[in-house]
Amino acid sequence: MAVPAFFCPLSHEGVLAVRGVDAGKFLQGQLTCNIDYLSEAKATLGARCTQKGRMQSSFRILLEGDGILLAMASELIDAQLLDLKKYAVFSKSKLTDESASWVRFGLQDGDGALVSLGLDLAQETDSVVRANDLIAIRVSPARAELWVRAEQADDVRSRLIAHVPQAPLNDWLLGQIRAGIGQVFGQTREELIPQMINLQAVGGVSFKKGCYTGQEIVARMQYLGKLKRRLYRLTMGDSEVPEPGVALFSPVHSSAVGNVVIAARSDVGIEVLAVVQADAAEDGQIHLGAPDGPNLQLGELPYTLDAKLETQR
Repeated sequence: MAVPAFFCPLSHEGVLAVRGVDAGKFLQGQLTCNIDYLSEAKATLGARCTQKGRMQSSFRILLEGDGILLAMASELIDAQLLDLKKYAVFSKSKLTDESASWVRFGLQDGDGALVSLGLDLAQETDSVVRANDLIAIRVSPARAELWVRAEQADDVRSRLIAHVPQAPLNDWLLGQIRAGIGQVFGQTREELIPQMINLQAVGGVSFKKGCYTGQEIVARMQYLGKLKRRLYRLTMGDSEVPEPGVALFSPVHSSAVGNVVIAARSDVGIEVLAVVQADAAEDGQIHLGAPDGPNLQLGELPYTLDAKLETQR
């Protein structure tokens, strides 16, 4: 389904900053992603887990100046800062909320607008380009994030409007759903392990980096476990857009078989990423909110799950 070009402010997310000489070393022992893969030209996805492997947050992470920035759902930042600061006591790093310092825009088919700003962004996912104190990141095919210092935001917004129209956040989230990129929100905090949202399939988990908080559980699930719930893309008829965390039901089980991860409205209804129990997904009878709730139809993700490829990172 063709999507018109647009841009929109990513108002649902904030920015957590870790700065100082030990920033990378500190985060390497805390996050699922490999900090050593980050460079001036490369960003990645990642997550912070509890000791039990449950995600406190998921984020996009990149190098910036004397530190590292993590973009995540705004409602997660305070709790994530509080938790990480407990482990940073003996580290030469400073953790702060830099949400007010940055304005971030999502662009769909907006490469021409980026070029007008001096940013020639490569097509490869996770590529980064920097110019004129601006940062652009390729987050999936035809989609990019533009990170702008707050004091530049009004000028940059005006320049974007000259090239592409502004759209609501819903349209950006719809593109994220179609790219198969799950995300932790406040309602699903500490509910999911990374593999439940296919984070390992989109480059957000490293199985070669060594120890980090929750690593034992995450690695065991990848190598030895059998994941009972994972991320699926689903569609339904026109309705209210369900919030993250809303339960899903199936006649296969007498209790809930999953939860909404993220949802958005399309031209013909609602599209959803949800964590669903595998046997319920195979049965295909999935209902939103109650056993007799609206029916959801299984769709396709733009990638396949391949443990051999996922563990090479």
